[in-house]
Amino acid sequence: MPEPGSQPRWLKYASAPLIGALGGWLASLMGWPLPWMTGSLLAVILLRCSGCLCEPPPGSRQAGQWIVASAIGLHFTTPVFEQVISHLGLIMIGACGTFLLSLIGIRILTRAGYDRATAYFASMPGGASEMAVIGARHQANLANVVAAHSLRLLMVVLLIPALFTWALPAVDAPAPLPTDLLTLAWLVPLGGLLAVLLRRLRQPNPWMLGPLIACAAGGVLLDINIALPAGTSAAGQWLIGSALGCHFDRAFFRKAPAFLLRVWLFTLLAMLVAAAAAILLSTLGNVDRVSLMLGMMPGGITELCLTAEALHLSVAVVTALQVLRLFLVMFLAEPLFVLWQRLKPELQD
Repeated sequence: MPEPGSQPRWLKYASAPLIGALGGWLASLMGWPLPWMTGSLLAVILLRCSGCLCEPPPGSRQAGQWIVASAIGLHFTTPVFEQVISHLGLIMIGACGTFLLSLIGIRILTRAGYDRATAYFASMPGGASEMAVIGARHQANLANVVAAHSLRLLMVVLLIPALFTWALPAVDAPAPLPTDLLTLAWLVPLGGLLAVLLRRLRQPNPWMLGPLIACAAGGVLLDINIALPAGTSAAGQWLIGSALGCHFDRAFFRKAPAFLLRVWLFTLLAMLVAAAAAILLSTLGNVDRVSLMLGMMPGGITELCLTAEALHLSVAVVTALQVLRLFLVMFLAEPLFVLWQRLKPELQD
């Protein structure tokens, strides 16, 4: 028997995608950037803040990532890949620059009195779950680490698409690519199998990287130049936005307001520094300045690549920057923290 006042399990799982679909539809009517992600995200946050204990259906966010990553991977064709390789030096410098943006957050949080491990792992431009796991090994405050990454993700989803969409002149959309269902019938499942393998190997963000790698490899090696059926990407955005919204409620926004304010401040500063650095780097090579700027933003692969796709920018350049940054964070964050502790141990009370 359900407890008095409790919600049926089916309603708890159905509420988020249903209200998310309503929010995405309303946002699309109003012409919002990335409407099916931002609209569904805000709608679910409002639902959660009203006291409804909705949760995402199991696997819904992974399914959304699978769809979106496949769409992004199909942007990689042989000419696009050659363009990325020709600018690989600048892309690597940009990825390293994004990694170094974490110094802004570390400085702000340590000066405010937060312990070094919490400040460090809360400021890394990596995934919340990965940074929480690594931070736990170094006695970081996990609640603060997860809260910082959640707020940064929320800011990126809500601010970056809007700023880039409304600040840039409108660009005519290119002619849509054909859809080859027979090719997609084996290429998209192949991406899912690769995601499962990456997950078993404990690699970061497997449901984004697996389909992206599979579809990009198909585009480059087999000269595949197709796209997913119309509306598929919107469905992926809806699933991701609805799932992300379930991370936020009234308790989140009430928790440690001073800490969240500092996270908001250093995320905003990091965005401004990233934009300035991208403008400087673009003078060193023939790379689209806006694509470079978007790729250097301290956000997630999904949100930034979707923004690039919506604005008809170089999705490949943005993806390359974000993937390189992700691996830099995952493989260098912990060794650098250990080195920092050895060279300059933190004073203990």
